[in-house]
Amino acid sequence: MTQASDLLCPTEKGLYCAAGDFYIDPVRPVPRALVTHGHADHARPGHEAVLATPETLRIMKARYGENFAGTMQEAGLGEELAVNGVGITFHPAGHVLGSAQIAVEKDGFRIVASGDYKRRADPTCATFEPDPCDVFITEATFGLPVFRHPDDGGEIAKLLQSLRQFPERAHLVGAYALGKAQRVIALLRAAGYGETIYIHGALKKLCDLYESEGVTLGSLAPATLEKGEKGAFAGAIVIGPPSAFADKWARRFPDPLASFASGWMRVRQRAKQRGVELPLILSDHADWDELTATIGEIGPQEVWVTHGREEALVRWCTLQGIAARPLMLAGYEDEGD
Repeated sequence: MTQASDLLCPTEKGLYCAAGDFYIDPVRPVPRALVTHGHADHARPGHEAVLATPETLRIMKARYGENFAGTMQEAGLGEELAVNGVGITFHPAGHVLGSAQIAVEKDGFRIVASGDYKRRADPTCATFEPDPCDVFITEATFGLPVFRHPDDGGEIAKLLQSLRQFPERAHLVGAYALGKAQRVIALLRAAGYGETIYIHGALKKLCDLYESEGVTLGSLAPATLEKGEKGAFAGAIVIGPPSAFADKWARRFPDPLASFASGWMRVRQRAKQRGVELPLILSDHADWDELTATIGEIGPQEVWVTHGREEALVRWCTLQGIAARPLMLAGYEDEGD
């Protein structure tokens, strides 16, 4: 009879399946990698073979070049595959474009590795689908009861209200290049904002990719300034990666109002440290209520917790009578928070 540790176990390279001889989201080059999504802490170049959704493979090509792996194989959502006799299926994770949970099954025993996920609707990617299993491996980036994300529409309304209140100021919104930036743009469009949105050059390639995948982002233009044009961005929304806001690029704009879209903006000290005047609590990860509700909905016999605040979620599972353990995998950051 197959046991959980026979099917998947944590190693220094990532989760390893000995029966299928593959890794899930390995942090070092390996012979065969199954990749949940395109963020750099999960999707790394240099593997001999990569299996991922078509969108994730295209994202990896955009980030790392055409030859980021020896061979690449597409896994359609819901498609039943086998790797060395181990059943594999990819299911939507709702994190970013192409993101997927990976189900691994052998002899009727099923483990689902969630990767990063969120539960709320997102116009830029497929919605998370619960997948019943024996063991559920869940992320816990926001795995503390203090993290309860507000309504997305309310956060976007704050940004639009600030535009009305300060029409002379350029509103600079920090957002990660993959997923968060496109989601902020899509949410602004859904709220009725039809003006041109200006983007940092680091976002263009991925915004173009999202458009090519059928995600409508509306009118976008490069956030470039010619000499003497500083006032041209008054009252405009400018989106760029958080790293750009720490250099002279951000100081080019007229009386810039610094904003940042992240689940971490729930922590006031983090906003203060970054010099954020308008924090927007917008996360691409599940919050505490969504994490616990997902576990309850899936109903696994056991939960493995990784990527974040593991202890609190393990304790919650124990109090619910669900066996749980922390995985303590290293090498995963919060690129898509």
